[in-house]
Amino acid sequence: MINNRLIALLPDLASFILIVNEGSFTAAAKLLDVTPSALSKLITRLEKALSVKLFERTTRSLIITPAGQKVYDQALLMVNAAQQAIELSTSDHTEASGSITVAAPEAFLNSVLQPLVLPFLAQYPEIELRLRVADGQFDLLRDRIDIAFKLTDKPDENLVLKEIAQTHLRLCASPNYIQQQGMPNHPTDLVNHQCLYLAETERDHIWDFFKDDEFHSVSVHGRYAVNHSQMRLSGVKNGLGIGIFHDFVIADALKSGDVVEVLSGWTLKSNYHGAIAMQYSQTKYMPARVRAFIDFAIEHLQKKLAH
Repeated sequence: MINNRLIALLPDLASFILIVNEGSFTAAAKLLDVTPSALSKLITRLEKALSVKLFERTTRSLIITPAGQKVYDQALLMVNAAQQAIELSTSDHTEASGSITVAAPEAFLNSVLQPLVLPFLAQYPEIELRLRVADGQFDLLRDRIDIAFKLTDKPDENLVLKEIAQTHLRLCASPNYIQQQGMPNHPTDLVNHQCLYLAETERDHIWDFFKDDEFHSVSVHGRYAVNHSQMRLSGVKNGLGIGIFHDFVIADALKSGDVVEVLSGWTLKSNYHGAIAMQYSQTKYMPARVRAFIDFAIEHLQKKLAH
């Protein structure tokens, strides 16, 4: 129900979102062309109107409170809905123009999406494309992301899902390494080998193997660990050990013979396996620029990743 109180709060809520996104009153004030003290008074007024504390303020930091986070999440939905309403009355809705932000894990962005950038921008000269590496958890609305690619068997149920393909993990080593150290015949043999893993989380050095009804969880070790797929691949090619890769990362190296597959009869699982999922927010009125990228990606990626 729209009333005078709600109308009065709308500008303050929009300013509150900007302050959270920018991380400080000073940064937000520059964008709004007002003083930081004016924004501080605005937040005090908003806190009084909502009867909640939005920020914990110190001389060095501005930390959103749990209650403030809830207000932010709801206010963000409001702002995004307003943006959609604006686009309905502009060419943004019918013409492929403006900016879009696409997030993807580093390995997928580098190996799969990067080659599509120039063809996409050439086909849609009025679109500004922003690619963002996002390997961890993120929120599309909060992080202002239009489309996200995820490598997962548990896609976000609150978002639209377009499954592009399936991805699998491969263990690979250089022929020279295998010649010197021998080919592992069983997952437990890996404890006697140098292994390159991601080193992102405490469990990245534990590799889970499945084969029929058999399961083995192996704690591997190695002198070199890196969460960058191309650096890890370079290390493997140069004989530093056995590395873990997505199939789309390692395909060319396998084809050229620079690396050989290890334990090919086993299924290896981690946090990044399953579907290559393209996800985006459900909306009845999707901007043409977002639809253009979705259609382009589906057409080109399904061909590229077909096995």
